[in-house]
Order: sequence, then C-alpha cells, then structure tokens
Amino acid sequence: MSVQEKSLPLWQLLQATAGVVASVRAGKSGTAAVESVPQALRPGVQALAFQVWRNLGRAQALRKLLAAKPPAPATDALLCVALALVWNEADAPYDAFTLVNQSVEALKRNPATKAHANFVNACLRRFLRERPALVAASSRDLEALWNHPLWWIKRVQHDHPQHWEAILQVANAHPPMTLRVNVRKKSVVAYLELLKTAEIAVRFNEGSAIELSKAVSVGQLPGFHEGWVSVQDAAAQVAAPLLLRSLPEQARILDACAAPGGKTAHLLELSNDSVLAVEMDGVRAQRITENLSRLGLKASLSVANAAQTKAWWDGVLFDGILLDAPCTASGIVRRHPDVRWLRRETDIAQLAQLQNELLTALWPLLKNGGRMVYCTCSLFLAEGQQQIQTFLASHSDATLLPSPGHLIPKSPANTNSLPDNGAHDQDGFFYAHLEKRSA
Repeated sequence: MSVQEKSLPLWQLLQATAGVVASVRAGKSGTAAVESVPQALRPGVQALAFQVWRNLGRAQALRKLLAAKPPAPATDALLCVALALVWNEADAPYDAFTLVNQSVEALKRNPATKAHANFVNACLRRFLRERPALVAASSRDLEALWNHPLWWIKRVQHDHPQHWEAILQVANAHPPMTLRVNVRKKSVVAYLELLKTAEIAVRFNEGSAIELSKAVSVGQLPGFHEGWVSVQDAAAQVAAPLLLRSLPEQARILDACAAPGGKTAHLLELSNDSVLAVEMDGVRAQRITENLSRLGLKASLSVANAAQTKAWWDGVLFDGILLDAPCTASGIVRRHPDVRWLRRETDIAQLAQLQNELLTALWPLLKNGGRMVYCTCSLFLAEGQQQIQTFLASHSDATLLPSPGHLIPKSPANTNSLPDNGAHDQDGFFYAHLEKRSA
C-alpha cells in the first residue's frame, strides 16, 4: 500500500469495499463499481475487493453459520467483507482484532447500518473465539471450498470432469503479468535485454509473449509509452497469428467486438493488412484508438453493433474475420474475480444465443476461401466447442481447420496436472479456426 492509502482510516476502506461488493451482488461489474469509488480510496479498495471476491464463498458459508438469516444487504456485505479478510490468518491483510473493530466502526459511520453494529460485532467476535470449529464446519460447503457459486462449480465439473479441480484452483490464483512485444519496433531478443538492464526478471517467454516473474507498473516497462510493448495474456496472443497463418498479403480483415483493441493491435503489428475494428460501446471504442495511437498503428474504426451489418458494412467481402465474442468471461476470473459472483447461470444460454447471432451475421461477409477465427475467454462448452458444433451443423460451407479448442488455464503450481495446451501460465480461452468453402 502507498503512504496515502496507509493514512486513510481502515473503516473508510472497509465501508467502500462493502459498497463495491454489494454493487456486484446487485449486478454491477466490479470494474465499474471500483471506478465509482473516490480516487483516494480506489487503490486500497480494489486490493481489498479482489481478496474478498477470491474468498467470498468461504465468507458466505461462515456467515450462514453465524447468522442463519442474512441481515440487510449493506450490513451483510460488510460482514462478509470482514469474514473474507479475517478467516485465514496467513492471508489476513490486517490484525484480526483491528479488522473487527474497524468493521464495526464502518457500520457505525453509516446511518443505514448503524443499528446493526452490535450484531456484526457479536458475529465477528464469536468467529474469532470459535475459528477452528467454524472453519471446519464451513469446509463441508462446496462454495466455501472453491470460492465459486455452486452452479459454476457444477458446470465446470460437467464440462471438464478430468480437470475441474485444477481449473477452480487456478481461478483463485494471482495471474502473471504477461507482455506482448511490438515486433514492428523491437525484436523479442532486444526487448528481453532491455528488461534485463532494467532488472525486471522474466519467468518465461514464447514467441512475442514474455511472462514476468513479478508484476510491475507499466511506467517501469522500457519503452511502454513509446509503444514497444503491451500487456496481454498469453492465451489472448493466440488470436492474431492463428488468423494470419493463411491469409494473403495485404488482406482485408474485420475485427468484430474489438475493444479494448489488444488483438486489433496484434494483427497490425504482425502484418500490413487493412483492419476494420467494430465495437458497439463508444467508451470502449475510444480505448482502441488510444491503444493504437500509443503503438503507432492505424485501423479503421466503426462504433456499431457488429451483428447489425447493414449499419456499418460497405459491401466488400473480407479475407479474414476475427470474432472475439461477448461471453461469461469464465476463463479469466483470476484477473476479474468479481465475474463469478456477477454472473448468473441463465447468462450462459443468453450469451450463447448472442454468439450464434454474431457468427450467423458475420459469416456471409467472408470471401470464399476466407478464414474466420471465433474465440471467447470462456471455459464453458456452450460458448466454445458446442457453439461451433452447432454452427457447423447449419453451415455446409464452413469447415473447421486445426484449432486450439479450449485452452485450459494453468499456472506453475499445476502445470503438470493439466493438458499441454500452450503457454506456461495462461488464462482460459476457446479458439476455432474456420474456412469458408463453396457449399
């Protein structure tokens, strides 16, 4: 924590963190919830919120043991925040009694929760007295063991019966900081030397991906502001080379659902192709522009719904299409630990329908002989393997080429227990490489 964060009252950080957790429970993304916190509180709140989301299943199970009937949402959020932070002494960011006292203070300072301060104080002090027994009892709850909603656990068990435990374990790990070298400006070998000179240790590198031993601020990365390098997970770096593998020189490429522009930039770093990026969210589309500007790259940009092709397409067919479709983000929960608590089981079918609509709308825009890469940052088969099987069954002019399929997330701690499907430490993704042929 910075000096400024240390000087802030802990009760204030806990109060704001509880507000963020309550917002996610109500359907707001964690990123948006944290961004709504006052700037001075934001770094500390984000750090605490990430720890809470990675321990929320345990906290909710403990709360049920301490109070069978949940209190009002604001009070319950703060109680669960305190339990998530205090339950494991080895990982607690503060002394247990300090956390309890400051949690109670946070309730007292809020008129909406003031009346519940004594109740929460009693719950937390009972937990400290009976910690071993209560933790043991909560361990009979699958949500407590794996810190995911029960429906999510069951879905991963069903979709990946051989690897479900390792997948859930990785989801609670801290992700690495992985870089993508802009080979237009620096070779990978040259950039590795720059990192060595800057005393930034590298754990692993493959292709243009460099995994750091320890995360650093982007300001510390040599040449970041000059566009020599970007931050991008190794699994996300599969998209551009996969699509470009067999496209003609100076191809015309569509990058659909393109924000924040990492894959758009990678396409342009590796080719001299013409790229049209389509993104329906105007704010997120601005990030594409900013990222390309930093890297010294240019693409055409259309702010539109990619599925509504009449609104943006000029009628000229594409040689290649990259469809990074909206999904549950179940493969990147270690980077976005709020997602597991934000999503509902019904979201899977709704998002699968949207993915199908995008595939169906964009396929006619591809030339005969053209290639499409469909990808999602999801582990759920309904958004990956099953989605493509359904598409192939209804499109006789579509052929599945050799494809990565579902990339299972892994980390150094469990690399040996998972299939060898790419990088040393990566997020979960799905990739299908399709070719359009005459029906």
